[in-house]
Amino acid sequence: MTALTLSTAAAPGLRADAIVVGVAKGAKAPVVAPGAEAVDKAYDGKLAGVLETLGASGAEGEVTKLPAPSGFKAPLVVAVGLGAVPEKDAAFEAEALRRAAGAAARALAGSKKAAFALPIADAGDVAAVAEGALLGSYSFDTYKENGKDAKAKKGKAPLAEVALLGTKPRDRAHKAAAERATAVTEELNRARDLINMPPNDLNPEAFAAVAQAAGKEHGLKVQVLDEKALEKGGYGGILGVGAGSASAPRLVKLSYTSSKAKKHLAFVGKGITYDSGGISLKPAGHNETMKCDMSGAAAVFAAVVAAARLGLEVDVTGWLALAENMPSGSATRPGDVLRMYSGKTVEVLNTDAEGRLVLADALARASEEKPDAIVDVATLTGAMMLALGNRTFGIMANDDAFRSAVHEAAEEVGEGAWPMPLPDHLRKGMDSPTADIANMGERYGGGLVAGLFLKEFVGEGITWAHLDIAGPAYNESGPFGYTPKGGTGSAVRTLVRLAELAASGDLG
Repeated sequence: MTALTLSTAAAPGLRADAIVVGVAKGAKAPVVAPGAEAVDKAYDGKLAGVLETLGASGAEGEVTKLPAPSGFKAPLVVAVGLGAVPEKDAAFEAEALRRAAGAAARALAGSKKAAFALPIADAGDVAAVAEGALLGSYSFDTYKENGKDAKAKKGKAPLAEVALLGTKPRDRAHKAAAERATAVTEELNRARDLINMPPNDLNPEAFAAVAQAAGKEHGLKVQVLDEKALEKGGYGGILGVGAGSASAPRLVKLSYTSSKAKKHLAFVGKGITYDSGGISLKPAGHNETMKCDMSGAAAVFAAVVAAARLGLEVDVTGWLALAENMPSGSATRPGDVLRMYSGKTVEVLNTDAEGRLVLADALARASEEKPDAIVDVATLTGAMMLALGNRTFGIMANDDAFRSAVHEAAEEVGEGAWPMPLPDHLRKGMDSPTADIANMGERYGGGLVAGLFLKEFVGEGITWAHLDIAGPAYNESGPFGYTPKGGTGSAVRTLVRLAELAASGDLG
């Protein structure tokens, strides 16, 4: 786990493995960013020219390494691109700082300590640089060989310590920003760990055990419904999805309560620990990353724990709908009808449209507690990836103002998101001659159809939003900025921000 410290030390005298500075893309040449004045002075004011000679342009994510000037205790200077120089006297945006810090942290894997001399004008910048550096330092090598030559096979260890220069360790706002960044990134990285775990180790029961352990550690109330309790309670959706697996499903409720809370939020996460598609088996080439189909539950879990660690003055309940979707003689078949927790019946036309079934039960159960708002998170549809790509999640809601609020929260924390509609005319496609509703509708607009299905199970009068994170939840390409390859922890920061807004009374 990477340590974070605030420092007033000058870059030349600081003992570290590297000094990280920012460089921006100017109109004609790279420009050294604020925070690096002492380093630039040691290069006789010619650092920008040296970097240009080395091929640096200041483009976002670009990393250039060069020997530190004479007299520096750190042997290396790492210049990281911040993108275009802000217009006029504007400051660098928080997301530019996050991404730059993340890129630098990844480039410094194997180092013990790095001092970040990036632009820091206020507590918001402290938070952004800290988040980027801590998220960029993430690695997952739990399953690398631990025997002979283990070090080589595991690769370089994450950057061990991040020191933020230009900060005020005794300033209340700076300290609070650093503490918040540490709590949120540690829980987000725990979500990444869960997503990256192989499904033979993370089945529904194992995930529930992780939640129980976290509950004991952070003072959360945790309730786990096993298959017997689910059957007794009538959770036909969760049971139907898990019917084909040797690993029984679970519904986990995590409750964080504050004595000063005036609002109650419910977060609901899709937790398919492995998705084969069931009887509607996925084609070859579509199974290899399906351990990530529990990313929504991982995000909800991390957000609730983060809310507890931050001591937010809001009640937050997390619902993890956990099941493994497998084909077998006992699996749900296309054409079967499931009686859901709400009492509605669903004709299953495609067993690979399983996420909406487990979410439907959890949404109905969460609605019984009459929270002020419900937000569900799910890697729900390939259609959303076709619509928005692999770095943006879709937001649907039964209230336009709330959808906008969720979108604004996502933008504020640097998560790519876009508001999507729920057209009424698409609902007719899910009409079933056999049951109240089918789990499939029209082919086109499939992400919106899934949202309309979920809307049917939200309690009357309850504000609700649905985040389809199928695109950004799992990064199959190379790492970028503070985003690693594999599980990303998408939506964690958005959920935490929503909880903060609810605590402050700014969520509407």
